[in-house]
Amino acid sequence: MPSLSEITLHLDEYLRTAELGDWTNAWNGLQVENSGRVRKVGAAVDASTRTFERAAELGVDLLLVHHGLFWPGLQPVTGAYRRQLSLLLEKDIALYSAHLPLDAHPLVGNNALLAAALGLDNLEPFLEAKGHLIGLKAHAAIPCEELARRLEDAVQGEVRTFFHGPAETRVIGICSGGAGSEVAAVARAGVDTFITGEAPHSAAIAAEEQGINLLLGGHYATETFGVKALAAHIAGRFSVPWEFIAAPTGL
Repeated sequence: MPSLSEITLHLDEYLRTAELGDWTNAWNGLQVENSGRVRKVGAAVDASTRTFERAAELGVDLLLVHHGLFWPGLQPVTGAYRRQLSLLLEKDIALYSAHLPLDAHPLVGNNALLAAALGLDNLEPFLEAKGHLIGLKAHAAIPCEELARRLEDAVQGEVRTFFHGPAETRVIGICSGGAGSEVAAVARAGVDTFITGEAPHSAAIAAEEQGINLLLGGHYATETFGVKALAAHIAGRFSVPWEFIAAPTGL
């Protein structure tokens, strides 16, 4: 049975959490420890009461998430926050979070795996966030309608499309999650078709003005890839079972 410290040390090195910048409240790494042993790993997109309760039901004692517990910042331990912490502590569940380090990882990253699911290769990094390139772009000639169908298959759900660029793609950019506000930066990078999870209202206008295609696969749906792959990696390396905990938000 591997120890929590063994696994977290490997995760920190594998994901390069100390090297990659992130938003202050991301707190990449071990956020809550357990009593020290790991018998089963869980993976979820978000730290929430719903995922913690399901993790407890499944016997998970290490939960890997993309969005951690501390996004709201410093706050009193009351209400929902107290409930979440109580669940983790009472059920002896450790919580490990990886945000931008998981988006950007070349093997288990959300963007690398989404690109692979779309059949894209010869990828190159693009789109800076916190001092690092976290997105990927590829030169590929694909009819936009076909690319949208591929994205629907990859995320297993609805895709919103704003076709303001070429009918056949030349340069496709990918950045999972909520990168829709980066349309202008994407256009400057030479991308004519941009795939992300969600976007503000202004992104639709920006895509039209910049003359690029914008495809939205859902914030949650585009970020299920990384936590699944990371949990599978840990399971293989440390010989422990793992399970994905689905808790879609509809966004």
